[in-house]
Amino acid sequence: MTGVLHTGLILVLFVMVCESEPTHSGPDRVGNSYVSDSQGQSGLIHVTSRTAFQFVNDSMAYSKAESFCRGQFSSLTTLDQSEDQEGALELLRQSGLPSPVWVKDHRKAASKSVAFTRQHVHLPALNFPKESHEGFARVNMNFSALSTVSVCVRVQWEPEWNEVSTIFSYAAPVFINEFQLRGQLDSQGRILLALIIHGNHLPYKAFFPNDGAWHHICVTWHRSGGYWAIYVDGERKDMGSDTHTSQDILGDGIFILGQDQDSFGGNFTEPFFGNITDLNIWNMSLQVKHVSALNACSPMTQEVVFSWNTDHFSHHPVVKEIQASLFCPAGHQRMELQGCRTLHSWSDQLPVFGLTDCSDTLPFICRSSRERYLTLKQMQDSQSSQSTAFMNHLMKISNRTQLVLGQEPSRLNDLAEVSSLLDLSVQALENSRQEGLQPTDMVSLIQLLSLAADIPAQPHSDANDHSRYSTQELSQRFINVADSIISDNDALKWEAIKEVVNGPMDVVKSIDQMVTSLSPRLMAETDHLTLHTPNIKLEVQQQRLQESSRATSFCGPETDKSTNLDCISVPHQKIRDLHNNGFRKVTLINTWYGSLQPIFSPNDNITMVPTVTDGTQRYLGTILGSSVISTTVLGDDQPVSMAVHFQLQHKIQTPTGTVYDPVCAFWDFDLTPEAGGWWNTKGCEVVSKQYGHTVCHCNHTTNFALLLQVYEVQWSPENEKALQVLTFIGCGVSLCGLLFTFILFIAVGVPKSDRTTVHKNLIVALGTAELLLMCSNWASSNEAACLVVTALLHLFFMASFSWMLVEGLLLWSKVVSVNISEDRRMKLYYIIGWGLPVLIVGVTLAISVEKYRADDHCWLSVTADTIWAFVGPVIFVLAVNAVVLCRVVMVTVSSAHRRAKMLSPSSASKMQTFDLTWAVMRPVLILLPVLGLTWLCGVLVHLSAVVAYVFIALNAFQGLYIFFVYAVYNSEVRNAIKRIKAKRKALSFTNCSQPTSFLPCQRTPVTSWGHGPPVPSSPETSETSGPQCSTSTSLVIKNESFRKESFVSFSLKPASGNQVVQLTAFRPSAC
Repeated sequence: MTGVLHTGLILVLFVMVCESEPTHSGPDRVGNSYVSDSQGQSGLIHVTSRTAFQFVNDSMAYSKAESFCRGQFSSLTTLDQSEDQEGALELLRQSGLPSPVWVKDHRKAASKSVAFTRQHVHLPALNFPKESHEGFARVNMNFSALSTVSVCVRVQWEPEWNEVSTIFSYAAPVFINEFQLRGQLDSQGRILLALIIHGNHLPYKAFFPNDGAWHHICVTWHRSGGYWAIYVDGERKDMGSDTHTSQDILGDGIFILGQDQDSFGGNFTEPFFGNITDLNIWNMSLQVKHVSALNACSPMTQEVVFSWNTDHFSHHPVVKEIQASLFCPAGHQRMELQGCRTLHSWSDQLPVFGLTDCSDTLPFICRSSRERYLTLKQMQDSQSSQSTAFMNHLMKISNRTQLVLGQEPSRLNDLAEVSSLLDLSVQALENSRQEGLQPTDMVSLIQLLSLAADIPAQPHSDANDHSRYSTQELSQRFINVADSIISDNDALKWEAIKEVVNGPMDVVKSIDQMVTSLSPRLMAETDHLTLHTPNIKLEVQQQRLQESSRATSFCGPETDKSTNLDCISVPHQKIRDLHNNGFRKVTLINTWYGSLQPIFSPNDNITMVPTVTDGTQRYLGTILGSSVISTTVLGDDQPVSMAVHFQLQHKIQTPTGTVYDPVCAFWDFDLTPEAGGWWNTKGCEVVSKQYGHTVCHCNHTTNFALLLQVYEVQWSPENEKALQVLTFIGCGVSLCGLLFTFILFIAVGVPKSDRTTVHKNLIVALGTAELLLMCSNWASSNEAACLVVTALLHLFFMASFSWMLVEGLLLWSKVVSVNISEDRRMKLYYIIGWGLPVLIVGVTLAISVEKYRADDHCWLSVTADTIWAFVGPVIFVLAVNAVVLCRVVMVTVSSAHRRAKMLSPSSASKMQTFDLTWAVMRPVLILLPVLGLTWLCGVLVHLSAVVAYVFIALNAFQGLYIFFVYAVYNSEVRNAIKRIKAKRKALSFTNCSQPTSFLPCQRTPVTSWGHGPPVPSSPETSETSGPQCSTSTSLVIKNESFRKESFVSFSLKPASGNQVVQLTAFRPSAC
């Protein structure tokens, strides 16, 4: 057996290699011809200019044929176009096969082994209460003898009743136990069913779980051979042909629901407790397809003897009529009841179609594109010439069992086989981890997953503990193989196989199908199961429904990068609605795929109508921007669709200059079936948009993701023109303010100091930058000139912030640390103010000169991260100056407190201390947020035109602000202006009073202010002096320590024998 399992895997993985060796003689011809492979007549291939057809003469049921084509990355042909008809006709001619073949009807939905929708049906039902053993219901009609009979009924068993119960009994006048169905609870919690036919009690074998849910039961009997069968929920559970009699079911009998008739129409025993509905009786033997369709609530009107109608019953008063709410699978079973499409023959070169039982086995034709076929064939040739590391390890493992290639993939029908095949694949993947998978290996493994997912699971009630654990192992191996295929390291390999495989969602579909099929077995003895791999997290939860049923949620794995997880949940009200509609249990299958976003090629733009259409942003395209998360809800093991909420993180990094708008979407496998599906937004809406994640609501369950619509911020021509004009005006206003400030510093003769020097350098740097910014628009047309302007702008704006840093360091040296000499300090300041910007600009140019400037304007590129050569130092300067200001405030306050304790100064002294501190801090404290806010908007200007206008306004305000802070309200500038005014007034005063100002009298020899003895003058000499001479000499000196407009006059007058110097202070009057 092990050798057979290994044989199956090797054939699955090597089938492409075998197909590359044609058995016919002569070269393969491509284009309106056919070739065959090593499969003989099961592999005839016809390739046209656009399409490749494969004729498979391996008869299968319709669903199996679809599965086989899907495993070959193709689909059943439809023959709706002339090219398809010509290709199919050519293949059938070459095969010489006259019998019908399966083809696909494009007008009908594709058949699915699992129905993802259900039909909501309300039916009247009869309730047989446990409080009374008298309840029964009689069918009011006369029955004739029946050579064939089928009875179907829906039963809801009372879970707490464990005695033998009779579901229905038919008694004839001459034979009481003519036809009867009964059930009893076994030790494993199952309801066993048995038939009694002509008094012959058949064994209890068929069963259904005692779960309190509705179950569909059909029994059928045929006189010929005594054939009988019991079906439960659409599946045949028991059958036989030994009834020891060949007579008909006798007529003129009484049909009773809920009781065994020990006498004709009375003496009831073995009562039934629960609910019964949808009783139907036919004079025919139902086939499997009929029972399956009836289980799906499809009507069956032919050969009907009795149809369910509560008006045709008479029942005991304790039996009450109620409403039963049933949820029936739709689509697949109804299609099988009607039949599946076949190609029967040709008439005048046109196909003749018909309908055939879908369970019949017929050959079929698979169809794929020419490009896919040729690419697949090329991979086959490559693999046949050189085996990959994965294949070598697989061969090494398989050689231990002496393989003989002979089993076809279509013969893999057992879960045990599939589990062994997956186990071998996992071992080979582990051994070849270092080498990695090749594209051909990925194609083979995707085929294996598709085939494994299509194998139907056995009913979970047949499973023992060992088989349940084996099912978990199978699921884990399945997820491990899938994880290795959709790893984000395989993105380039997916590009190589995109012509063959529809995409990674094919793997997602296989996982969904596999887990949905196996969920009853997985949940047989547990209510929670989690399977986790690096790229996939799968969780299955199950709970019994009741009034207090809790809401359920599922989240992807936790990461260190973000606290907002990828989560999905079913609202609590929806869970309650399931309970109110008659469901007994709910199973939720949640899956998270974390590596699909890199696999989806960003070049494959997702076509979608833009959501932003106001003209401010240019739509660039739509891309997958999150993980993929899914939920499948099973009510009583049948998939149902309901609303969900989910939250997904944004995983895409959009370039600077672009913005994105999230859109909630799901993968619709039916949207473009030939391409494996596509993204759809129907029924989904955005609940909230947050930074880094988005919350969505969708009215159905499937695979969800966030699509990010990427936009480039653009401005209208009116905005562009307005911004250019305002930029010029704003820079001009700012430049004028800076120029006036600098002129004031030079003109008024502000005393030279380190603070004044720093102010001048800051003004020069910022003014030069503003002038360059005004000229940048004219330089943008010349690439070399634009590069130079960009570098100069970078240099001088960087110097502006460097001198802002120096302002902070100067404040620190004045208040906090005063032990550095002024000369050493200024040298350091010049190095920081000019040397550091030159170094930053030079290094940036040397590293990324090609990506230094933006494409459409003269400034640093924001797309190549060059902008951080400016933003990074700016952030550093702002941070350092903020720390300096905090420290200065602390030191100033502390000093004031100490001085107050030691000297108890007056309030005027305290105010003087505060004024001095504020005068020093004011320029840095106020200029810091202005420059910082301006360039915060400058960095973000690409995001919105509003931000651009704000930046222009703040930039224009910079120069004016510096003019007011550094000039108008600067005490040094104001004092210099006062000195000029005072000097002018003093000169005006002295011109009016005409003082001699130490000029000697005409009759007095010239003397000096020396140390020699003074020479006295006689009165005569004095008297003969002119009117312009005085007996005293005066000197008028302005004393700035005096009050405003105060002057001191020094007079030199002779006294009695001695010269006396007399100092007289006075306020001169106007001339």
